[in-house]
Amino acid sequence: MSVDPDALRALRAAARSAREELVRDAGEQDDEHRERQAAAAQRLADSVLRPLDDLVSGEPETGQAPGLGPATVAELAVRATTLCAVPDAQAGLVEATAALQDLACGSAALEGTDARDALLAELGALQAELERGIRTAANGPYLVTNVERLRDWLGRDLPVRPQLALCRCGASAIKPYCDGSHARVGFSDQKSPDRVPDRRDTHVGLQVTVYDNRGICQHSGFCTDRLATAFRTDQEPFVAPSAGRMDEIIRAVRDCPSGALSYGIDGVEAREAVDWHDQREPAIEVSKDGPYRVTGSLPLRDADLRDAPRAEGSSREHYALCRCGQSQNKPFCSGMHWYVDFHDPVLDPDATPTVFEWAGGLPALTRMTRLFYEKYVPQDPLLAKLFGNMAADHPQRVAKWLAEVFGGPTYYSGQYGGYERMISQHLGRQISEEHRTRWAAALLESARDAGLPNDAEFRSAFQSYIEWGSRLAVENSQTESHPPAHMPMPHWEWNTAAGPPGSRVSALAPQAEEPEQQVLLPGPGEPVTFDGHVKSLFRPRDRRSMQFAFDLWSYDDVRANAEAIRNRLRAGTMPCDGRWPAEWLEAYERWVDTGMSP
Repeated sequence: MSVDPDALRALRAAARSAREELVRDAGEQDDEHRERQAAAAQRLADSVLRPLDDLVSGEPETGQAPGLGPATVAELAVRATTLCAVPDAQAGLVEATAALQDLACGSAALEGTDARDALLAELGALQAELERGIRTAANGPYLVTNVERLRDWLGRDLPVRPQLALCRCGASAIKPYCDGSHARVGFSDQKSPDRVPDRRDTHVGLQVTVYDNRGICQHSGFCTDRLATAFRTDQEPFVAPSAGRMDEIIRAVRDCPSGALSYGIDGVEAREAVDWHDQREPAIEVSKDGPYRVTGSLPLRDADLRDAPRAEGSSREHYALCRCGQSQNKPFCSGMHWYVDFHDPVLDPDATPTVFEWAGGLPALTRMTRLFYEKYVPQDPLLAKLFGNMAADHPQRVAKWLAEVFGGPTYYSGQYGGYERMISQHLGRQISEEHRTRWAAALLESARDAGLPNDAEFRSAFQSYIEWGSRLAVENSQTESHPPAHMPMPHWEWNTAAGPPGSRVSALAPQAEEPEQQVLLPGPGEPVTFDGHVKSLFRPRDRRSMQFAFDLWSYDDVRANAEAIRNRLRAGTMPCDGRWPAEWLEAYERWVDTGMSP
């Protein structure tokens, strides 16, 4: 049962009133607020009023259904979500609800994260019973319901709402989110009669059979770039299943983002293995200048909530959806983004990328660590013995560690516990210099195989961390080692160096007692200064342990990192061997709060 037209008309009237109020109020605001309110008013017109107008076209507007009077954007979002929380809500209502949720959460965020999170929780509870999945609006956006993971091409989380509308016409100014541009540009979701035919080919090899449907290929190059002997662009047939190692062919097939490839052994298709059965969370990746890559068995429905037609042999666990608006096989990507030169806007062309960004982000680092642990470790008896009992998600964990080290998201710290967790994985393992040498060499080979950048600057930064970090792993793994327990995560930048010899506390250093520290605390009402009080709080060993990051005896360094230091002091993770007394912490916080005098 679709939503009652009277309720839709009342929601439309309230949204129109909210927009008019925004327009009136904008004239009394400063430039920043005026611009923000103008953008919100335009979004209400393009993504809320337009689809609601289409639903009740020609119907008189009452404006006052029971309980629906003038409202804020947050109240409108709650009302729309309440109406939309039925399995067969009209696609236009779902599109309007997505825009209202986004506007409301953006407005609530201005009041703080607590206000935004409370609103998100309320909206999520209202539509919690709806099926998680993706719906294609007719000639409109992808309507994404209850999907909690939306990531950019670097693997960084993007803001999500319980209800999203993602652009598929290619024209939105707020990609990947829809801004209603599809209506303005006349987007059509029809398939092209010139598309590659839907035909599944079977290629039988000595060890493995490869199934391929060129009709749903999105031309990502994951197979041809990584295993060109078996997946060929310059001759037919496209697949030569005996021209590559079986494990490498299987890896390429499983990495195919479109679902065009599958494999079988002894004539039996291994579809469950191809589809990463129960191994991947439902997620959408916004690939670089390309399609949405969907994983985790998210259902795909058409505008009428019917299962979207699929090509022969298609995967239901992973597929690629067009984002440029030009695919010949909509809603699926056909690779047309390459030919129409589709590009996402560059936010800051003058900004220097982090090492993480230049590397290709978490997907590239994960590709590297998987190659390392799946290919290089098994073929080296020494490394195979060392890593023989590793957890199944070990490659992903190492990739997240490297991502955080190189300036990416703090997923390792958030999910596993940061530096302390990494140290715990090395204790007592007796890693030798031969282990380390082979590990470092094989990881560098994996980086090459995975297609990470090969320029001198990146290789210098990447290899310097691998050499530094692997030597610490050897040191920390010895039975007589005593690694500092609460060190911060290392952060490697383009100009990072590990510091001069002796600038860190060695895990193998004798556990000698330091001379008693002379601490100078301020008296009651006495101004707190760096040279007079704060510097004395940090011992020589504290300074050495942090020298790779900054100098705790430098006023400029401590001032620049004052909040991060305060957070670690409060958490008891600095200094590395125990908490400060309360009066020391109080003195430091008073220094920060009173202007940080030299």
